[in-house]
Amino acid sequence: MIRESAQVAATRRVGEYTVLTMTAPGIAPLARPGQAVTFAVGGAQSSLLARRGCAIFRAQERGVYGGTLEIVVDAGEPGTRWLAERRRNDLLDVIGPVGRGFALPRDPVSCLLIGAGWRSAGLFGLAEALHARGCRVDIILGAATAERLFGVLEARRESATLTVLTEDGSMGARGQATDALDEVMARGDTSVVYASGPAGLLRTVAERARERGAVSQLIVDVSLACGSGGCLGCAVWVTGQDGNPRWVRACVEGPTFRGDVLRWDRPHPAAVLTSLSRDGSAAP
Repeated sequence: MIRESAQVAATRRVGEYTVLTMTAPGIAPLARPGQAVTFAVGGAQSSLLARRGCAIFRAQERGVYGGTLEIVVDAGEPGTRWLAERRRNDLLDVIGPVGRGFALPRDPVSCLLIGAGWRSAGLFGLAEALHARGCRVDIILGAATAERLFGVLEARRESATLTVLTEDGSMGARGQATDALDEVMARGDTSVVYASGPAGLLRTVAERARERGAVSQLIVDVSLACGSGGCLGCAVWVTGQDGNPRWVRACVEGPTFRGDVLRWDRPHPAAVLTSLSRDGSAAP
C-alpha cells in the first residue's frame, strides 16, 4: 500500500451521491477491481480519528492529470459528509490500494454482478476486466429509490442484460436486488456471481450461488478504519483453509472473499462490545 496526498481534480453529483476524481499517481497503477482506498477525514483539528474506506470506482494509470482514482461517496455520517464536501484542488490523505481484489476466471464464463446503492461502484472496473477475458456479464442493480441507485448508465454499456429494482418502484421493477437473482442466474447460466452490498444481500447471494453450483465472490460491508491491519476494526468471521473458523482482517485478507468461506453465525466483535456496554456488562 502507498500513502499519498491526492489532489481533487473534479467532483460531480450522481443522484444522492458525490463522485470524486483525484490525482493519485502512486496508487492508481496498482489498483485492481475489488480493492479500496481509505481517507483521513475532518481536517487536522478534527476529532474524527478513524479513516473512511471507499471502493475504487475507476482507476486510470494515465490521463490529463496523470494517474487518477474515482470514488463514490454516500454522505451519510460526519466523516463521509466531510469527504463529499471536498472541492477541486483540495488535498486528501489517501492510503491504497487496500486489500485483495476479485479473482478473475481463467476461461470465458457467464458472470453475474449484483450491487446495491453506492456499493455497486466497486463492480464496474470488474465488468471491464471480465469483458477483456471474453466473459458474459449480466448485472443487477438495486436500491431503495431511483436516487439511491448508482451506475445505471455504466451498467447498460457493460452488460449483456441489466435488471434494475427499487424498493419503491421509482425505477425498474419494485423489489430488492436479490428478488431477481434466481431468474437472471437461470437465464444466463451463471457460473460466477460477484456482489457488493449490505450483509443481508451478500448472505443471500452466497446461499443462492451455492444452491446453483456457482462460485460467489463478495465485497464485505465493513468499516476500513485504518486500512493497514492494525486496528482490527474490519474483522470478518470466516472458515480457514484448515476448516476451522477464525477472524481475519478485511483490509488485508479481503475486502473480497469467496462466499463459501464467509460465516454468518457470529456478529462482528465491535457489535458484541457495543451490546455489552449498553447493559453495563462491559465497557467498549
